[in-house]
Amino acid sequence: MAEAPAASRRAEEAGSRRRAEEEMEAAAAAEGEEGDSSDYTSEDEGTEDYRRGGYHAVRAGDSFKHGAYVVQSKLGWGHFSTVWLAWDTAHSRYVALKVQKSAQHYTEAAMDEIKILRQIADGDPDDSRCVVKLLDHFKHAGPNGSHVCMVFEFLGDNLLSLIKYTDYRGIPLPMVKEICRHVLIGLDYLHRELSIIHTDLKPENILLVSTIDPSKDPRKSGVPLVMPAAKTDQPPPKAPATSVNGGLTKSQKKKIRKKAKRAAASTSEGSGAAASADTDESDDRGDLSTANEGSPSQDGDRKRGTGGHRRGSKGTRKRMAMQADLNCKLVDFGNACWTYKQFTNDIQTRQYRCPEVILGSKYSTSADLWSFACICFELASGDVLFDPHSGDNFDRDEGQGREVRWH
Repeated sequence: MAEAPAASRRAEEAGSRRRAEEEMEAAAAAEGEEGDSSDYTSEDEGTEDYRRGGYHAVRAGDSFKHGAYVVQSKLGWGHFSTVWLAWDTAHSRYVALKVQKSAQHYTEAAMDEIKILRQIADGDPDDSRCVVKLLDHFKHAGPNGSHVCMVFEFLGDNLLSLIKYTDYRGIPLPMVKEICRHVLIGLDYLHRELSIIHTDLKPENILLVSTIDPSKDPRKSGVPLVMPAAKTDQPPPKAPATSVNGGLTKSQKKKIRKKAKRAAASTSEGSGAAASADTDESDDRGDLSTANEGSPSQDGDRKRGTGGHRRGSKGTRKRMAMQADLNCKLVDFGNACWTYKQFTNDIQTRQYRCPEVILGSKYSTSADLWSFACICFELASGDVLFDPHSGDNFDRDEGQGREVRWH
């Protein structure tokens, strides 16, 4: 009986996480149409959740687990967590450090995710199943509470980044097939051997093992390590109280956001690598991922010619994409469940949502395969297969069952 309230909380949290992703998606889309008017962007989680029960303020040079991990730079963020590139001092390697919000329901969600990740890791000792590897987990006490932290292997860019590198024109079918082979190896392992349903498969939650641009890979670029920061008696920077924004002009809000972003992201731009930050890159539609796990990437960023990697000429970027290592792994198990133990019916990002979920029917492992098929189309064409939109008397979710643009 004690399990019922926990399952109910998990279902509520999954729903709130999906709604938060959709709010961020709408904000990102509005930002693209109206300029810098949002309180956060796809690269910035904002400041209002840096409070008791929320995010932990992290800076380059911060140490975790008694100096075992030293933060190097920020990789991404999600509704549940932030994700950081860190140096593993015991094993001399880069890792992705995911720092969960501290409220009880976020902690419970993290422990559920860890249970699934440990099952995945235990069944894959030779690391051949194309699923992200959880290396360590622990709790970290901070001024905003106790935060569950997860340590993942460091990975590369997500598949949405690969699509952007080709300027949304799609990639050659032989490359699509190679990527699909790795994804299917991972899904077969999850479904057939572990009875696990991912429930949020999308390009942001599939990460290449290497970065597309070698200069962005800290393992290859020769960037010097950030050393542990000296201890100080000064408290970490606090986010400004949300009430102060009430009477500010748009220009003043913009300046405050920029200052907060510089303070909170005292690090270089993330490469889109690592484990998913519930990317829900997303783990929030847009956090591993995986890493989201990777770089959460908002739906608004999917518009052609907006956001994304703009470094180098189109020819250079496309050449790097064509030469990318296509080995990849599934990430972000923040919404995963078992076929015999499901937490909610409110699953999947809308562009990849299967018919049975739209109709409110029972779902199983085939839900992941529907999402997989949508991803195959997107890789080959550069555009989403289904693009739900709202109408006069229904919203975008309802629109999936009524008025869906199909390519």
